[in-house]
Parts: sequence; structure tokens; C-alpha cells
Amino acid sequence: MMNAPLSGRIAVVTGATAGIGEAIARAFAAGGASVVVNGRREDKLNALAQELGGLVVAPAKVAAVAGDAADAGVIDRMLGAAKEQCGRNSDLVVVNAGRGLNGSLLTSDMGAWEELIKINVLGAARLIRAAAEKMLERSVGKVGTGVLTAGPRDIIAIGSVVGRHVSPFSSMYGGTKFALHGMIEGVRRELSAKGIRVTLIEPGFVVSEFQDVAGYQKGWVKEMFEKIGPPLTPDDVARAVTFVAAQPAGVHISDLLIRPTRQEYP
Repeated sequence: MMNAPLSGRIAVVTGATAGIGEAIARAFAAGGASVVVNGRREDKLNALAQELGGLVVAPAKVAAVAGDAADAGVIDRMLGAAKEQCGRNSDLVVVNAGRGLNGSLLTSDMGAWEELIKINVLGAARLIRAAAEKMLERSVGKVGTGVLTAGPRDIIAIGSVVGRHVSPFSSMYGGTKFALHGMIEGVRRELSAKGIRVTLIEPGFVVSEFQDVAGYQKGWVKEMFEKIGPPLTPDDVARAVTFVAAQPAGVHISDLLIRPTRQEYP
């Protein structure tokens, strides 16, 4: 069990073609779960699925669904693939797809705002709702017995330390994560009595292609990483996510903030 802490679980991971999502997908496959991966870059996604196929041990399976994770049709296909491939709905959904944006409310590129909100807030909300509806189809047993007969069911969202401590250098991005954090706490309260665990993961600085996509100046990133280094790696976050998901059904780690040891702020 220690070598396969997620044996029998059926996972869906969005934004799996790079960074944290890719690392989570690998960790889940290595941990014994069946995995449905999603990303926009179809070639890279298919290559990842092939790699994961070499990690999983039967009866675990791997499937890939390319497309925008904020699109309702893509979400339906992701969750549908889990049931089609494995015979039942996913019990482990990671809401990871998202993007960053350099700058504050006053200085960030207004042309990027709609995409930022679409994927970080609306897309996340759509996936959380769809995943919850699927998970609610499984009974938790007799009311009042205290027995979670459906086994562990998890919705895990990747937030950010700047969603808790909104910073001027990225306040538009931080604002979207602040919104995500609020939604997660609300839906946690809504679903906890039904045996569904909703968890927020709040990473600090993680070295990945995130910084380039967000438009952070390379010199600023280099200086920041030298100041607080070593920064987190995607594997560091994936290890924490796997730890959360591997807890017994009656144990819920609902909020986990992870910083590099030398990161003072945010």
C-alpha cells in the first residue's frame, strides 16, 4: 500500500502538459491511480499519456483529452473518459489548469484579463461543479452512521500563496486566485457532510514555464529565485498533492500552503 497509495483511484488532472500538472499526473500514475490527463498541446499530451502508460500497473489505465480546460464540452469529455476507461466516475479531480499575469490592477495587460478570469475562475468553477455532481452519484452510506462507504473522493485545486497574500506585483493574478480560494472554502462546506473532500493547495514560488507565460521579467525572476532559493519544483507540489489524496476517507487536509524555506513574502 505504501508503494501504491492511490491504488484503485481514478484521477483527472487538468493542465498536465507542463509544470505542476505534469508532475501530479506522473505522481498519481506511479502511485497506482488510473489517470485522465488534459492539456491544450495535443502532441505533448499524447506523449505524456504514452509515458504514463509505462508507469501504471494493470488494472490502472491512462487516457488523454486535449482541449481548453475552461470549456464545458472539454470538461464533459474529461469526466466521461474516466468512466468510459475505468467503468466508474473519477474520485480524484485536480483543478490545476491556469495561467499567471505580471502586473497589478493598474499595470497589467488589460487585453489578457478575460483569458485570465476565464481559465482561473470560470473554468475552475465549471470543473468543480461538474466533478462534484459526478461524485455525488456515489452513496456515502446511511446517514448518521459515520461510515464513508464510498471511499475517499477528492477535489483538489491548485491556488497560490498570492491568493492568500495578494501582492502588487501580480494583483490581477492574485485576485483570480483569491476568488478561487473563496469558492473552494464555500464548496468544501457544502460537500464535506456528503463525504467529499475539497482541498486547496497554495504553492509559493515554483520554477516552471509559468513565469515566462505570465510575462515576468527574466531579470526579476532570476533575482527573486537567488534571494529565496532554492524555489519549489513541480515535484515538490505533486508530492504534497499525493499525500493529501492518499489519506483515509475520514481524514481531510483541507488547506496546504507550501513555500520555499527562504521565501519570506508573499
